[in-house]
Amino acid sequence: MAEVYPGAIYVDADACPVKNEIYAVAARHGRKVFVVTNSGINVPRDARVELVVVGGAFDAVDDWIAGRAGPGDIVVTADIPLASRCVKGGAVVLSPTGKLYTEDSIGMALATRNLMADLRAAGEITGGPKPFAHRDRSAFLSALHEAIERLKRGR
Repeated sequence: MAEVYPGAIYVDADACPVKNEIYAVAARHGRKVFVVTNSGINVPRDARVELVVVGGAFDAVDDWIAGRAGPGDIVVTADIPLASRCVKGGAVVLSPTGKLYTEDSIGMALATRNLMADLRAAGEITGGPKPFAHRDRSAFLSALHEAIERLKRGR
């Protein structure tokens, strides 16, 4: 069985633009952070920040995070299928833009993701997501702080 750290923050790190913000907020609240990636990246030298390199197997990052995250934990990911798995496991799930995924919203997010994938495959949509902006960073910081405070209050 995987070792579990109640109240941890799990980061799907390969394309996460808010890692530094996560480290700062986690330090203020005394939260353990798992930075999960397919390849090595730099993380702060802090006992509460742990780099987890899972290798290149398909969905290895997703499987590692989903196998550990649960009630009381926070997952930061832009990966909608991973978000769905973690929401079902009871974790609080945030996108890097601060969007909170819940049991009520994850079904629509999955449907939209699948529709967009189909449109891209058909050549109807050729662009990617809009560029990450300062307001996205601010929204994320606010959402992360709010999520931690809600968890502390037991809601």
